[in-house]
Amino acid sequence: MSKWLKAHTLQFGLTGLALGAFLLLIAITFTRTTSVVAAPESQGDKPSDETCLACHQQQGMTTQIGGQPLPLTIDSARFEASVHGTENIACVDCHTNISGFPHPAVTASSPRDFSLELYPTCQQCHTEQYQKVLDSVHQTALAAGNTNAAVCTDCHNPHTQTRLTDKDTGELLLGARLVIPQTCAKCHNTIYETYKGSVHGAALTEEGNQYVPTCIDCHGVHDIKDPTTNTFRNSTPFLCANCHTNETIMKQYGISTKVLSTYVADFHGTTVKMFEENYPDQPTNKPVCTDCHGVHDIMRPDNVEAGIAFKKNLLVKCQQCHPDATTATFTDAWMSHYEPSPQVFPLVYFVNLFYKFFIPAVIGGMLFYVFTDVYRRFIVRPRHATEEEVPK
Repeated sequence: MSKWLKAHTLQFGLTGLALGAFLLLIAITFTRTTSVVAAPESQGDKPSDETCLACHQQQGMTTQIGGQPLPLTIDSARFEASVHGTENIACVDCHTNISGFPHPAVTASSPRDFSLELYPTCQQCHTEQYQKVLDSVHQTALAAGNTNAAVCTDCHNPHTQTRLTDKDTGELLLGARLVIPQTCAKCHNTIYETYKGSVHGAALTEEGNQYVPTCIDCHGVHDIKDPTTNTFRNSTPFLCANCHTNETIMKQYGISTKVLSTYVADFHGTTVKMFEENYPDQPTNKPVCTDCHGVHDIMRPDNVEAGIAFKKNLLVKCQQCHPDATTATFTDAWMSHYEPSPQVFPLVYFVNLFYKFFIPAVIGGMLFYVFTDVYRRFIVRPRHATEEEVPK
């Protein structure tokens, strides 16, 4: 064999070997790509969660909508631990328009508009809650054009939201109560800061006491009403009574459970109760709980600066309606929602006790006199007259 033939044979051999190696590399790459992307397509023609997360679990993944960034990274571990992850709710169950890649074009003009377009999908599973939201103050504001009004996904991140209620009873889990104020604080931060300093807020956020009221106990959950209405104000005493007449809760703090009964027994409470029952949407100038105790800044009664257990602090509250009240003795009639007893307000107790016997005795004596007089006039006298007419 000539040198020329040997050289060309070697050259063709090396070229064929390189070409084979190149084709083998392409085959391996195609096989790996197919195993990563195509294999999880197990939900018919819809992408599986693994397919979605193959891209969306990448750190720092974002897109632009209307020139504003929209984060697209999903923490797969947090999603699996979320209520949607544990209940096997797939990505495409919420993102119903996604069937492959590339995704459909985004029609929203901003990330906020994108959220507003997407949140109605929550009603597929949460119909009852969604219908309640339609009657809420948030939905009213949204319908009026306030695009910053809260929607489902503002309070419940669908990719990280853990279970909030007991699966069997539907009751709110104790641990869930701790995060409620922080959730509301996303929009109502000023109120949250005030609440944190109150007797209720401090007990919850600092002590972890989960038996004190949080936002939803007073305002509701999904069907949140406008707290500035007359109806809400007139119902305040009965709202506070949900906790303050509960013997089990109040026993922990040594607080009287007679707050509602003593309130509605006096002039202020009787009037408010009448309005609440008969004219709930009509205003009344009589004080309700929040007028004396505060709204979000409720303090302990024995707080030196604001507690109404001190006459000087209570007088300031009274002067809101009674500007002519200038002396501390004006507040002496206030019994702090306690019923009088031999130990507490004994003078009032014994005066009441006296009248409990005195009034029945007076009325009973009068009734006895009336009945005996009737008996004498209409029974005894006619009988005597009849006897005199009979001849002997």
